Amino acid sequence: MATDVTPDEEEPIFAIAVAAELAGMHPQTLRQYDRLGLVTPGRTQGGSRRYSLRHVTQLREVAALSAEGMSLPAISRLVELENTVRSLRRKVSELEGRLRREVDLRSRVFAAGPTGSVVTLRHGTRVRGATEVVVWRPDGAEEQVG
Repeated sequence: MATDVTPDEEEPIFAIAVAAELAGMHPQTLRQYDRLGLVTPGRTQGGSRRYSLRHVTQLREVAALSAEGMSLPAISRLVELENTVRSLRRKVSELEGRLRREVDLRSRVFAAGPTGSVVTLRHGTRVRGATEVVVWRPDGAEEQVG
């Protein structure tokens, strides 16, 4: 039975040898990049490195930038900034979702029903024009005028 599951790009699933092969690098290069903080993989309970699809992409980008002559400290700063941007985008997306849910919950429209009761209307619904006016009196007696 085949399932069509798309892997999470953040899930650390690749051992160092597999990640090195996918990135076209030697495993020792991955260890060096980890020590320098360029690409920091997840760790198993036993301490083994585990790389995600995003890590493999980062490794390729680091290799390309290094081949173009960019220094490792500059690449490190760039990776740090990209990680910050990714984190902020994720947070903004989460906050937009929360805001949408709050707006949906709170954007209810109320109107007076034919008997004076309060009814909820869907947003954008127009109320049929009524000519009656209901006057509320503190003693509980309502009076219809019109």
